[in-house]
Amino acid sequence: MARISLRQLLDHAAEHDYGVPAFNINNMEQGLAILQAAQACDAPVILQASRGARSYAGDIMLAKMMEALEAMFPAIPICIHQDHGNNVATCMTAIQHGFTSVMMDGSLREDARTPSDYAYNAAITAEVARLAHMVGASVEGELGCLGSLETGKGEAEDGHGFEGALDHAMLLTDPDEAERFVMETGVDALAIALGTSHGAYKFSRQPTGDILAMDVIERIHARLPNTHIVMHGSSSVPEEWQEVFNTHGGAMRETWGVPVDEIVRGIRMGVRKINIDTDLRLAAVAEFRRIATTRPEEFDPRKFLKPSMDAMASVCRARFEAFGTAGHAGAIKVIPLADMARRYASGSLDPHPPIRAAA
Repeated sequence: MARISLRQLLDHAAEHDYGVPAFNINNMEQGLAILQAAQACDAPVILQASRGARSYAGDIMLAKMMEALEAMFPAIPICIHQDHGNNVATCMTAIQHGFTSVMMDGSLREDARTPSDYAYNAAITAEVARLAHMVGASVEGELGCLGSLETGKGEAEDGHGFEGALDHAMLLTDPDEAERFVMETGVDALAIALGTSHGAYKFSRQPTGDILAMDVIERIHARLPNTHIVMHGSSSVPEEWQEVFNTHGGAMRETWGVPVDEIVRGIRMGVRKINIDTDLRLAAVAEFRRIATTRPEEFDPRKFLKPSMDAMASVCRARFEAFGTAGHAGAIKVIPLADMARRYASGSLDPHPPIRAAA
């Protein structure tokens, strides 16, 4: 099956009331684990690569790996997404290498560390949307900065993010600004700030409304009922994988992620894309540690990598099932990007299409 744009995939998800996990990918093992889980669940999937992943694996390797995954899993619609693009060039080179969707994160300046202002964010995001839509690719924007409502600080991950104190208003996306931003930029999806952050150490306790502001989703969805909302930093950091990690020599301190049931609640309020990275990293490395300690004589990398792939696939299957993604892959007829480009050009793909299913 051909690659799918983020816009088409999230339109389908909105019509059928489900969410789509977006898994970060750096290597073959992650790709195979994610797609094996998707195939087992008949689920469409978003594979996203950060600038760090592109630097680690290289654009050519990533492009060829995506081609291989397409060929191996022809029944699965695959959206290939640039995560946290920092400028126009990052986004455009991603599209040149076969990405069907890009995120222009104008919430930070080009250095990916300095918070920007609204005018900068809207202008650069609108320019990326204009260029990407010309070739049928989708665009995700971000309004607000990822960071902790507990500490009032941001945290960098994989070379991206502000480290230091943030104004409280920057940690929560304003619904009025969100409406203005979507209309001014023409983005296909909007990532919002609600207290989540990258990495494993999101919350020092089970998150409640004071540190995980799910009400922000509800208020933005009420204002923009047909805009696809994105939750970043949404790994759940499963307790069972923390235990495996620490039992076999790890030193992860007590931490909480975003509870799956809260994400499911968010899906009911308009969340369509859910970013997950730490959960797969944790499951994979926990298995590395388990093999290293229980089989100290083992030196074949495959004996470490295969269990790690199984662990990652188990996490992916659980998310596909919980988010309602399972069972939808076969129902999607992929629209080629050239046809999506014509729809953008004709104005038939505006920011507020009537995509919600009838009650």
